[in-house]
Formats: sequence, structure tokens, C-alpha cells
Amino acid sequence: MLVLFLLRQNPVQSAAAELFGVSQATVSRRWTVLLPVVEKALARHVPDPVGASAGRVVLVDGTLVPTWDWASEGTTMFSGKHRDTGFNLQVAATLTGDLLAVSSPVPGSRHDMHAWRRSHFPKAFAEREGIGDLGYVGSGLLTPRRKPPRQERSTGDKVANRSISTLRAAVERTIAHLKDWKILATRYRGPLTRFALVAKTVTALAFYKKDW
Repeated sequence: MLVLFLLRQNPVQSAAAELFGVSQATVSRRWTVLLPVVEKALARHVPDPVGASAGRVVLVDGTLVPTWDWASEGTTMFSGKHRDTGFNLQVAATLTGDLLAVSSPVPGSRHDMHAWRRSHFPKAFAEREGIGDLGYVGSGLLTPRRKPPRQERSTGDKVANRSISTLRAAVERTIAHLKDWKILATRYRGPLTRFALVAKTVTALAFYKKDW
């Protein structure tokens, strides 16, 4: 219960300690010991993305999970796009907004194309039709058409871009649902080395909720 509460609401540990009637030190110990236990227990609910995506169009988008501004990391965690520090997570979903996969995190200074290439997505979805935004130009995904230099987009390009934007709304909803777990939405405060485990646990919880 304590681990789920910390993931869902992302309170400071002293507030969780008061609510659960224990010390902050106990909250810290339980969080450290039990988070990997929860992730392991739920791991069987996380599907193989290759099988889960069979016969489907794959939508891909990146999101920034904000973190503390860790001075020891220099500028590696700072996203110029979002003007904030955090981790870049890649999220894959179906056209109906069903979650397919979440990548391992990379520092926020890395753009979506880098995060895509570092993830297991290119291999997992190599045989699938995929759609992304302009950040994925050159990835093999279907993306909007750029505006030609010093020219306006053609009518055909505008229509195509609107169609892609309409389809991509589903993966944006998927990301919003993931961020109902507020530890992904309201500034992660823990050690950066444990964030990958946090992301894996929230991903497993999202699949468990969908009865995978």
C-alpha cells in the first residue's frame, strides 16, 4: 500500500510517514526494499511488444518526466524543448490508445530521435507501420511533412499533417494516463539511479490495470 501510494501521489516521505503512522526512515526503508518486489510481482503482466503490436499500427511519442535539478549532472538532464530537467521516456501505443511499451529512460537533454534509437522500439516494431511527430523524421516512422524553406505547405501536406495529428492524439492520451501515476508527472525526487525501476513498475501497473 505504501509503495503504491508513493507512486500514485508522489508525496514527500514525511507526509507519507504521518499518514501511515510510521517514521520517515521506515518509509524510506520500505520504499527501497519493496519497490523491486512490486515490480517483480507485476513483470508477468508486461507483454512482449512484438507480439502485442502484431497486426497493429504503432504510435510513438516521447515525454519528459521532470526531476530535481541535480547539479552533479550538469546540463545532461536539462531539456531545451521543455525548459526543465528530467528523463525522456518513449511511449508506444495503438490507434485506440492501448499501451504497447515504455522505453528505458534517457537524460532529458537527449532528443526523441536519440531516445528512439537507444530504445528497443526500432527492433520490436521493425515490421509494423509506425507514426510519430516531426521529432522522428528519418526514423522510418510516418511523420508530418515539414514546411518547405521560404514556402507554404501545399494543401495536400496540410491535409496529411492534420490526419497524422488526429491519429497521434491516441498516444498522447496514453501518456496522460501513465502520468496519472504522479511520480511521472510531478517531479521525481529520488536517486536518479532508481528511476528506471520506478518507470518499469509504473509501466507494469498500467498493464496490470488493463488485465494483460
